[in-house]
Amino acid sequence: MNDKHFEPLDSEEKELMESIENDEFVSIRENREKKISDAMQRANATLKKDKRMNIRISERDLKNLKIRALEEGIPYQTLVSMVLHKYLSGKLKETA
Repeated sequence: MNDKHFEPLDSEEKELMESIENDEFVSIRENREKKISDAMQRANATLKKDKRMNIRISERDLKNLKIRALEEGIPYQTLVSMVLHKYLSGKLKETA
């Protein structure tokens, strides 16, 4: 078998590979079912959309929003919700 060196696709993948090589991952065997259940509950709470909001935006912005959503492969309403969530949680940073 030919042993080829694997090159990471990007910095995130490189960081992940280094973490694996340095044995930085911890098994979740202990209380596995509870940890999975807790993670699923948090994910469901995060994804729960129980309120509706209507806004008016320019036709040009809506067009650009739909284009960007197509590029991301998600519905434009989902993109708007993601951007708002990131902004409100402080994870959306302004670039110069």
